[in-house]
Amino acid sequence: MATLYGSWTFSKAELLEIARFMVDAKVPVDRLITHRYRLDQAVEAFRTFDRATTGKCVLVVEEVEVVIAVKPERCRRCQHRLEGKDAQPERHQVTEIPPIKPVVTEYQLHQLCCPSCGELTRAEPPAGVPRGGFGPRVQAITALCTGAYHLSKRTTQQVMADLFGLPLSVGTMVNLEQATVQAVAEPVAAARAYVQQQPTAYLDETGWREGQRRAWLWTAVTAWVTVFVVRLSRRGKVAQELVGERFWGYLVTDRWSAYTWYPTWRRQVCWAHLLRDIEAMIERGGQSQVIGEALRGQARQMFPWWHRVRDGTLAHTTFARYMWPLRREVERWLEAGQTWGVPKTEGMCREILKVRQVLWTVVRHEGVEPTSNAAERAIRPGVLWRKGSFGTQSADGSRFVEAMMTVVATLKQQHRHVLDDLTAACEAALRGEGAPSLLPTPAQLAPCMRPAA
Repeated sequence: MATLYGSWTFSKAELLEIARFMVDAKVPVDRLITHRYRLDQAVEAFRTFDRATTGKCVLVVEEVEVVIAVKPERCRRCQHRLEGKDAQPERHQVTEIPPIKPVVTEYQLHQLCCPSCGELTRAEPPAGVPRGGFGPRVQAITALCTGAYHLSKRTTQQVMADLFGLPLSVGTMVNLEQATVQAVAEPVAAARAYVQQQPTAYLDETGWREGQRRAWLWTAVTAWVTVFVVRLSRRGKVAQELVGERFWGYLVTDRWSAYTWYPTWRRQVCWAHLLRDIEAMIERGGQSQVIGEALRGQARQMFPWWHRVRDGTLAHTTFARYMWPLRREVERWLEAGQTWGVPKTEGMCREILKVRQVLWTVVRHEGVEPTSNAAERAIRPGVLWRKGSFGTQSADGSRFVEAMMTVVATLKQQHRHVLDDLTAACEAALRGEGAPSLLPTPAQLAPCMRPAA
């Protein structure tokens, strides 16, 4: 069925450019489209756009389950009785959720006596039937409530009772969580192996608690897959575990010492973190403020150029040419700051100059971002989870955190339906089959190529 999208008119060349950008940036199309019309609804579409002042979602007719025609009985001016039919009626759509009633299936396992030997034999449940009292979708929803929406077990218990009429004990929820970890174990392991083969990875870590011990939640973000681990260490061995000993891509990280094991010429330090250090220089005032404002001014030149590279409106070679004078100026100010007379600022300048090479990997190599913001955004839900639950009580709880955060972050990254995929994984585990993969499909890995301007 041919469908018109959007509210503007573009040339074919402009439509192609938009399509390429949306593929490269992995823009979820459904979030952009506010109206959908068939070709035979073009008149209605133009009427709607002409009087619209804000966005509004209108579904195509085939997606509407109930249509109620509402006709005026009398003329609003002279009260004369009205008859007939409007060929293009204005559509007002209301979406509602019907009452949800769980479906209870009873399997009656008969026990029969053998007429030959007298042995009693009881039937086994069919393949794919849970041994417990709840099905794979209940399991997936419970795991999402605690592992993605970060609800406490008591709150999840109340949600399941209020929304679905399901009485779940806390012990049952723990069992469902651990069953979910087992169900997604294979795709999570494959996701970790996939990350280690990627050309660029963004790493970050944040504090955690496992029982009475201090721990850290780590993440590694790539273009299509994001993985998490909880470990009792913040040292470099965990970063090596995440990306693998044979990793030879580019790492984008902050300046934490856990990442110094990696070759500097294949590592990029996060400029967002550097800007925070620069702001600290400015806040000290005096001579420190002079250096800080000079460095901030250089950074403010760099980011607009980088944004154009990312959007495809500036060639990376041109960006590199623009950056060489800026690099010299930044390093000149850092060298001057070592003897500026402000101890904290002097120390900061010395520390940054020690790793000066990792400031400019983004200039030397395409496909590397100047910040680790992707990793910071990915780990933010973990920070909120920790603040609400104070971490995990056991190693099993930490494995649940790792698995759920990996599954949810990766599925969202690929614009896949989290509940459907998680339910499919739980169903597959019951049948003894492999769970759906978290790796991108060949179609996702073949975006339209676009030359930079």
